[in-house]
Amino acid sequence: MQAPDGPLQEEEALGKAYDARLMKRLLGYLRPYRGRVALAVLMLVAASGLALVGPWLTMEVIDHAIPDGDFGAIRTLAIIFFVSLLLSGLLEYARTILTTWIGQNVMLDLRQEIFRHLQRLRLAYFDRNPVGRLMTRITSDVEVLNEMFTSGVVTIFGDVFTVAFIMIAMLVMDWRLALVTFAVLPLVFVAAWLFRKKVREAYRDIRIRLARINAFLQERITGVRVVQLFRQERAATRWFGEINDDHLEAHLRSITYYALFFPVVEVLASVALALIIWYGGNQALQGTLTIGVIAAFLQYARRFFRPIQDLSEKYNILQGAMASSERIFRLLDEAPGIEDPKDPTELPARVKGRIEFEDVWFRYLSPEEDAAGVTTPALAHAAAWEGAEGRLDEDAPDDGWVLRGISFTAEPGQRLAVVGATGAGKTTLFSLLMRFYEPQRGRITLDGVDIRDLRLADLRNRMGLVLQDVYLFSGSAANNIALDREAVGRDEIREAARQVGVDRHLARLPKKYDEPLSERGGNLSVGERQLVSFARALAGDPPILLLDEATSSVDSEIEAEIQAALERLMEGRTSLVIAHRLSTIQGADRILVLHHGRIRESGTHDTLLESGGLYAQLHRLQFQKPTAAA
Repeated sequence: MQAPDGPLQEEEALGKAYDARLMKRLLGYLRPYRGRVALAVLMLVAASGLALVGPWLTMEVIDHAIPDGDFGAIRTLAIIFFVSLLLSGLLEYARTILTTWIGQNVMLDLRQEIFRHLQRLRLAYFDRNPVGRLMTRITSDVEVLNEMFTSGVVTIFGDVFTVAFIMIAMLVMDWRLALVTFAVLPLVFVAAWLFRKKVREAYRDIRIRLARINAFLQERITGVRVVQLFRQERAATRWFGEINDDHLEAHLRSITYYALFFPVVEVLASVALALIIWYGGNQALQGTLTIGVIAAFLQYARRFFRPIQDLSEKYNILQGAMASSERIFRLLDEAPGIEDPKDPTELPARVKGRIEFEDVWFRYLSPEEDAAGVTTPALAHAAAWEGAEGRLDEDAPDDGWVLRGISFTAEPGQRLAVVGATGAGKTTLFSLLMRFYEPQRGRITLDGVDIRDLRLADLRNRMGLVLQDVYLFSGSAANNIALDREAVGRDEIREAARQVGVDRHLARLPKKYDEPLSERGGNLSVGERQLVSFARALAGDPPILLLDEATSSVDSEIEAEIQAALERLMEGRTSLVIAHRLSTIQGADRILVLHHGRIRESGTHDTLLESGGLYAQLHRLQFQKPTAAA
């Protein structure tokens, strides 16, 4: 075990600070709310205009109302000033509520789109992308975009309008004094450019270190049993402390840049004020400028530099949004890979269940990926294996093909078993049959129809699948059996549970079928979880059953219970069974022996034992008794 010291490449890339293509696509999510966006922009324009009222009224009071001794004018101007402040506050309140509503709804739309897209992607995509990274796309990256929509895009308009309106007002009042005030702007722009450059680097470092923290936490929490078993608590704590220190250092560095930038802008703003007093005072002494104009300029100058500071700070939000949007759109642009045909063949309500593999060849990686050394979990599962079943030969092909020229037929109602060493390609057969992957050569048919001509839903609705690694969702046992399928009501749930024998186990729970299950069904035993998965597969009365190591994780009592149920349930259904424990498939109508992606033997249990080939060798390895040492 060691601390992760390499950042995730996808998190490390900075990308462009502003990408017009990405921004155009992002703004497309505002289209359903364009009326509200326009209203928010109008509110900002109005608020920016109201920001001009106070200084202008100050000038009027000082230059006209007070010298004229007109108390009524002073009172009127004070009321106007109060009303402008009140309207500005109300506009800011309404604008904040409105932009937050827009941002939250855009985030909702985007997350739903990502989730819908994730469910349509082919399994090969998940083989190549860690779950943690996909979780980040739909949570953290979308949250960054929400911040841009609520605090970035719309409010940037407000800052720009405020700066523009103040510049116009100052130029209208006295263009010479305005130019003197603007003399410090080049220095402000240089400071802002340096700040953005440094903050961009700091932001990248923070993101990388946060990715390291997430990766480390996910790995150590998932493997906490190993950590505790091998007494790695101190080492893990030390490594976590080092990663946290790096994260802290990056954050402190970004805070340092902020702590430097804002005082610099304040100093430059003070220089502008000093220039106004110096030049304006001199002009006032000469009688070419009024005191009211100077007072108004002093107020405008303070308000002028505040949005410039905000714009520099929002650059950080924009930078994060560009990086997050690039990663999100890369995910959304990923082609599903396996889709329904344009003109699908319709299946009858009840298919016969005849399955045929015709010269099927399959590899998980393309030749280009293979040459590049790409590895996936699926490919690792298909790798050559050596263990309890023994190494059957030493000539495993190394050409990347998992299945090579597979041809066989499962007749309606037939019980077909597939055996072989791990990595022989057994589970891959099921994956191809359910169209989780597509073969590179050959075809698979259901009742004589190429499965590529069928809708995915029509194909998969005809199959019940039980895996060795049972996955139960949060919710009740009944929900896990039904999985919101319209055809599976309460009666179908109870009948399926009764047939597999899980009804008596659920009856012992406090709320019976409605008992909430903990994460992955942790409050059920391994065998009970397996039985629930059996009930789930059978609840829709599928004409085809696919059983992948379905009894390998249960004890002998429940295995016997399942075997008895299977004898009844497989009657009249086409059943394909994968098993390492040969005792579970001795009654199969036909057994296929798969080895290095090819069917080496085919026959019944007795005929295969008599032939003395690979099946007989597997049987001997499992059932032979160890000889006592001499």
